[in-house]
Amino acid sequence: MRKTFLILAIIFSVLGAVFSFLPFDSLAFLPIVLALVFSYLTFSKSEDNQKKLPKNLFIFSILCAVFVLGKTFLIKDEVEKDQIFEQTKIESTIEAKKDLEDLEDLE
Repeated sequence: MRKTFLILAIIFSVLGAVFSFLPFDSLAFLPIVLALVFSYLTFSKSEDNQKKLPKNLFIFSILCAVFVLGKTFLIKDEVEKDQIFEQTKIESTIEAKKDLEDLEDLE
């Protein structure tokens, strides 16, 4: 049972780390929480000389959770308006209208 919990803890820790760096925000908490649960279960089922890896996985999962929390609350995603593009779009619209007026005048 310990090996199963250990394998699941490793898998969910890796998934939690991957989801932490991708822009999934709060979705990353699902594998992180599962990694924490399985790390705790592995830690509780382990003998004294086998507790190093589950403890490290637990710490790693906590660091991933802190990283996701920091990324969620400290980094604001804002869309800036591109003034140069807007100006270019207005100018091209004006030029297109002038071209159409010139074509109408020729006919």
